Formats: sequence, structure tokens, C-alpha cells
Amino acid sequence: MHTRDMADTTVKVDSETRDRFAAVAAARGQSVRAYLAELAIEEENQIKLSKATAVFREIIARPGLAEAFDEAFPDDAPARRNTAGRAA
Repeated sequence: MHTRDMADTTVKVDSETRDRFAAVAAARGQSVRAYLAELAIEEENQIKLSKATAVFREIIARPGLAEAFDEAFPDDAPARRNTAGRAA
């Protein structure tokens, strides 16, 4: 969000890129400044989400984690499939 305490600066982009930003901002009912500020926040959030996803995947891949969770929360555990009698 832009506040009066923030200094303005100039970012140089080619005119095609400027026009594309302006068109997207207008379609969203925003100024280019507001659109770029929102875009930066969204991109920062995507980076954080990607990092969190990688950590989550690493953690849930640890052996025994699913079984420990099921033991700690038996009412939420998925039904066990009956694999008896299946050919290997």
C-alpha cells in the first residue's frame, strides 16, 4: 500500500510492457501503481507458499509420520483397506 511516507521512484520498462500493465490495471479498476503494489505482494506470497509447500512435503515424507498422526487422531484416520488375499 502506498503511503505519503514512501518515496516515489521510476522504473523503466518498454512501452509495450507499460501498456500491458496499464491495460490489466484498468481492467481491474486500479491504477498502475496499485496494481503493481498488489502484484508484488501476491508474488511474495507465492514465494512463501512454495517454500512452505516444500517443507510440508519433506515433513510428510518422513517414515512413520502418517501412522503416528493416525494413532494420535484415530477418529480422523482414513479407513484401512483390506489387502488380504491379493496377489503380490
